Amino acid sequence: MIQLKNVTKTFERFAAVNGADMTVPNGAIYGLLGPNGAGKTTLLKLMAGILRQDSGTIMIDGEDVWENVRIKQRLLFLPDFVYFFPHATIRQMAAFYERMYPSFSRARFVELKSMFALDPDKKIQQFSKGMQRQAAFWLAFSVRPDVLIMDEPLDGLDAFVRRYVKQLFIDEVAERGMTVVISSHNLRELEDLCDIVGLMAEGAVRMERDLNELRAGMHKIQVAFRGGFPRELAERLDVVHREERGSITLLVVRGEKRSIEETVRSFAPLILDVLPLSLEEIFVYEMGGTAHVRETIVG
Repeated sequence: MIQLKNVTKTFERFAAVNGADMTVPNGAIYGLLGPNGAGKTTLLKLMAGILRQDSGTIMIDGEDVWENVRIKQRLLFLPDFVYFFPHATIRQMAAFYERMYPSFSRARFVELKSMFALDPDKKIQQFSKGMQRQAAFWLAFSVRPDVLIMDEPLDGLDAFVRRYVKQLFIDEVAERGMTVVISSHNLRELEDLCDIVGLMAEGAVRMERDLNELRAGMHKIQVAFRGGFPRELAERLDVVHREERGSITLLVVRGEKRSIEETVRSFAPLILDVLPLSLEEIFVYEMGGTAHVRETIVG
C-alpha cells in the first residue's frame, strides 16, 4: 500500500504540493487527475523518492521511500519526458535495467520484442517520440516492478498502441498484483483503466473515490408526470441536479438504482427512463459542478 499523509513540497516559497493525502491499495490502478500546474508531477516524484518532501510522510508497504534502496528496487518511475543514456540502444538500456532491478526478466524482454516491434539494436534517440515512449514501456514491463508510477504516460502513443499498453497494465495487475499510479489531465483517458481516481488541484488531493462505488451511487433519470413534477418526490430523493426540458424533468440522483426507481414509480410517472451517466458527469456533480472542477477532470 502507498500512503501519503499531509505531504508538502515548496520551491522558492511556491507550494507545489500542499498538505496532500493519498492512499493506493496494493494491486490497484490509481488515476491521479488534475490540470497543468496542479502539482501532479511533483507529487509523483515525491512518491518515487526522487524528491524529498518538506513535511509529511510517504510510505510504501509501511516503509519510508526516501533513500530506501529495497523499496526503490521494487518501484519504477516513468516520467513525462523519458530519459535514456545518449546513444544507447534498447538492448543496452535493458542490460542497465537488469543490473539495477533484481526483478528484471530477460524472458519477458524477449517476449515483448514482437509486441512492440522496435529494433532493439537501434539507438533510441533515433526513434520518434512515440517510439521512444514504446521503448520505455518495453523496458518497464520487463522490469516487472511491484509499483509502477507514471506521469502522463500515454501522450504520444497512437490509438492502437495505447489500447495495447492499457491491456498490459490490466494483465500485470491481474496476474502479479502490481500497483499502478498514473497521472493525467484528462479523465476520459483513464476511466476505462482505473479502479480509483483522485482529483488534484492547487497542490492537494481534493477528492479520492472508488470508481465502481461512484458509478453505483449516482444515476441520471428523465421523468414526466400528469400535472407536473410532484414536490413530495423531490423531497424523497437525494437530487444533486435538476433540469426542466418542457414536460420532461431530468434528474441526477444519489442512491441505489432500484430504490430510486421504486420511489419514482410510486408516483405513477408517464415516462421513466434511466440514462447513462458518464464518469465526467459524476465527478462534476459530486464536486459541486463548478467550472474549476470541470477544468480539473477534463483539462
